[in-house]
Amino acid sequence: MSWDWPEELDALVAAPAHHSLLLENERVRVLETLIPPGETTAVHTHRWPNVQHVLSSTAFIRRDGEGAVLLDTRADSGHPDAHPTHWSEPLPPHSIENVGERDLRVIMVELKG
Repeated sequence: MSWDWPEELDALVAAPAHHSLLLENERVRVLETLIPPGETTAVHTHRWPNVQHVLSSTAFIRRDGEGAVLLDTRADSGHPDAHPTHWSEPLPPHSIENVGERDLRVIMVELKG
């Protein structure tokens, strides 16, 4: 798979205030994402397909690298709490803004290779 974005946009490099490394080996990387109310992550990427498990959900806005809104959960009929575990393909540059009243907390298991 071709990856067009630089390592500087990796979540742990570009947005370390909101991502922490829980485990990494040659097969997986496990991250915790924690975004308190009112905060927005820096633009970042996730280069590998991943499973996301939502520990604490709230309203949020996902924007692409240029700031265009990709998802606003306040307008989406499927609230994130309804399905706490999700599959995701690699994520190109994006940011997340917590517009809710609770922390947004997610465990992400990225599958390398």
